[in-house]
Amino acid sequence: MAQSQVSAKKQQELQQQYTNYKNSLQQLADRIGNVEQETEEHKLVLETLKPLPGERKCFRMINGVLVERTVKDVLPALQINSDGLKRVLDELVKQYKRQQEDMEKWKKKNNVQVVQQ
Repeated sequence: MAQSQVSAKKQQELQQQYTNYKNSLQQLADRIGNVEQETEEHKLVLETLKPLPGERKCFRMINGVLVERTVKDVLPALQINSDGLKRVLDELVKQYKRQQEDMEKWKKKNNVQVVQQ
């Protein structure tokens, strides 16, 4: 009887750890999706603004406030933001892969076999 209690407790702990890994991976995947979407939006705006004359007026949202600028003022800042988003995306993908590898090692170490995913 004591053995089954220990086994049940161990199984519950493993289940909790597995759930934590899955939740962590899901959060990272959500963040990756959001950053990918922002990156695509930046790319689309850059592609739209590049052929335009530098003196043409455009509008940019800064901290929830729409401000009027010229294309030549906005393009460099937009490019910097886009490059930063790409670096963040690369780092998030690395984190996701690392977390996934850690989970696989943990599953092998604890002989965990997932019945339903």
